[in-house]
Amino acid sequence: MLTRLISGPLLALALGSSAAATDLASMTDEERATFRAEIRAYLLENPEVLMEAIGVLEQREQQAQANADVDLARAYQDALFNDGFSYVGGNPEGDVTIVEFMDYRCGYCKRAFPEVEELISADGNVRFIIKEFPILGEQSVLAAQFAIATQQVDGDEAYKLVHDALMTFRGDITLDSLSRLGEAYDLDSDSIIAEMNSDAVNGIIATNRQLANQMQISGTPTFVFDDQMLRGYVPLDQMELILAEVRGN
Repeated sequence: MLTRLISGPLLALALGSSAAATDLASMTDEERATFRAEIRAYLLENPEVLMEAIGVLEQREQQAQANADVDLARAYQDALFNDGFSYVGGNPEGDVTIVEFMDYRCGYCKRAFPEVEELISADGNVRFIIKEFPILGEQSVLAAQFAIATQQVDGDEAYKLVHDALMTFRGDITLDSLSRLGEAYDLDSDSIIAEMNSDAVNGIIATNRQLANQMQISGTPTFVFDDQMLRGYVPLDQMELILAEVRGN
């Protein structure tokens, strides 16, 4: 990063406005040595300039990433919003669609869960889509398979019950614990477990993973608010601000 800064904003800062036209390659060895010494002396005398330049660079990189994320969200809107198999909750006719890529073993997903529920409930006009994206090991895969199989066997209402229970579940995820969870909601756990390794269930997980890869999503939770992508946990108040910003656009 230091090399990038010296070759850009700090070069002009150190040598003045005419520095933009300076060709370092045309300098003699002695001139380059003198130039480097002057840059070093300047930074030692004014270290705050370096921090300021780093801040500007980071802001530019963050903005570039945000712009790239908007392009990705727009490019894959149909797969995000209309795949035909993901659970759709909240208000199906809502004016803003939120998609969450999540993993039942993800601590930040669990932390975000009640805040996402509050956002959707309080707003009343959000369409909410869940993308099962198990990336944290075998237990994550088992949980996702069970949730999707529940949807396949018993429908969306049963899926949401199981989803919510898994988001607050703290123990090890095994076939026995999943069976007990299903029985607690009077579901046919045997039928659900039999469906877990079906082509339909595993195909959904594979499709979600492919979409995540195409969108350069590697962690959970990741949210998409229409065309705004939020990578990682975001507190409720910030989600509310982003929701208002999306509507304002």
